[in-house]
Amino acid sequence: MFELGKYKLTLKQYVDSYEKMLLIRRFEEKCGQLYGMGLIGGFCHLYIGQEAVIAGIDLAKDKDDSTITSYRDHGHIIASGIDPKYVMAELTGRASGCSKGKGGSMHMFNSEGKFYGGHGIVGAQVPIGTGLAFAEKYNNTNKLCFTFLGDGAVNQGQVYEAFNMAALWKLPVIYVIENNEYSMGTSVARSTAMTSLHRKGESFGIPGFQADGMDIDSIYNATMQAVEYVRGGNGPVIIEAKTYRYRGHSMSDPAKYRTKDEVEEKKTYDPVAAVRQIITDNAYASEDQLKEIENRVKKIIAEVAEFATTEALPSEEELFTDIFK
Repeated sequence: MFELGKYKLTLKQYVDSYEKMLLIRRFEEKCGQLYGMGLIGGFCHLYIGQEAVIAGIDLAKDKDDSTITSYRDHGHIIASGIDPKYVMAELTGRASGCSKGKGGSMHMFNSEGKFYGGHGIVGAQVPIGTGLAFAEKYNNTNKLCFTFLGDGAVNQGQVYEAFNMAALWKLPVIYVIENNEYSMGTSVARSTAMTSLHRKGESFGIPGFQADGMDIDSIYNATMQAVEYVRGGNGPVIIEAKTYRYRGHSMSDPAKYRTKDEVEEKKTYDPVAAVRQIITDNAYASEDQLKEIENRVKKIIAEVAEFATTEALPSEEELFTDIFK
């Protein structure tokens, strides 16, 4: 178990994190609107409710550490430093999108920010992330790979093969299980015999932490301590972030497997509102300063939507580029 409160966020970190989390929240809300208007096609998995996970981890990671995740990837790529307008342009299939408009929601990429996807196959990113960690160790960089997966992916065989390899070779990888309780639509209790997901690596000798994924302090402390362990050459760590998604699994999911009362009760722990409350309770920023942040985010999202709905679509020639024969 990690030590909660060992590391303290600064005033600036709280305020900056609030802006980042709010940007991700508003971005995802706009995604939902554009999807409903038919401007985003295919699958689209929103990150609403889980923002504290990526924000807390982003505070603890080095800017040159690599990141890889599954198909719920909008928040992760925004945190990697890319301008969100290129993310939204990818969602609307524009040529200026981060994957040239050909990847869509599930296949985002930002090599400059060392963000390596966005992967549509459940659990497939875990061996890739393990390989990225191997590259860091091979090149003696002292950098890590943060490999994100969901609670549904932990039952995939390739995940355990990756765990074994990472432990055997003491690879610098932190596996972050974003446990939002329902994987696709089945509760964790009904899908796995071991519901303490941070213990899934015990048979390989991989230690695990369970953190409150709705609390940025909890995530930050767990990640800082995991980073210390892994950078010390001790091999991989698992962080289970207990979080919750407020929307369905994807935009096509009505989420009827959850009661309205359950969702409303979970919203009382809204991670974005919680950070705002910490800031106001401790006078880290005035109400006017917070309103300035909120207005700035609102303006950014308006510009993002305008960009993503007016940019050119890919040319027909793009059908034949990046094809490996």
